[in-house]
Amino acid sequence: MTDSPAATVYVVDDDRDLGGSVARLLIRNGYAAEPFLDPALLLDVYTQAPAHCVITDVMMGDLDGFGFADQLRVLDTGVAIIFMTAWPTTANAVDSVRHYGGLDYLEKPLDEARLLAAVAEGVAWSLERRHQQSRTAALTPRERQVFDLLVQGYSTKMMAGALTLSPKTIEDHRAAIMAKTGANGLAQLIALAG
Repeated sequence: MTDSPAATVYVVDDDRDLGGSVARLLIRNGYAAEPFLDPALLLDVYTQAPAHCVITDVMMGDLDGFGFADQLRVLDTGVAIIFMTAWPTTANAVDSVRHYGGLDYLEKPLDEARLLAAVAEGVAWSLERRHQQSRTAALTPRERQVFDLLVQGYSTKMMAGALTLSPKTIEDHRAAIMAKTGANGLAQLIALAG
């Protein structure tokens, strides 16, 4: 038995009954879940209580699910987003993943097994993403510049030219980046940038 807290999942749907029933299902399955009728209300409190996963309806009142996802990503790049809709379209399914960073696109009525599988995958993704972000959080602004160029494939000489630094200074920054992130090579740094 683990003492770690339950993963937090928010359910955003302007249908009170549906949002509540999805939250109850998640609670029965070990998650700390809470429904929200209005995405703007969740955005207002999100920074004080971030989630691992957010399940959002696509079609809502003033702020639809896609607009909500855009605003949520500004607040938290490490949260998994799952879209749900009663009016599925292929275009929205593609957009939900390609343009809005969604992990899944579910049709209502929801298939409980698929929903639970998507939430489990989302929580795992979020935990890994936040772990990666914590490994780069200690970088100084200059080290972050070098890191960003390094994972884009810039050579030491190219980075030195782009940042108007000496190649030796770039190598010193690279060494600090490797030490602070615990990475063993470029491939691991690229994975951290993901």
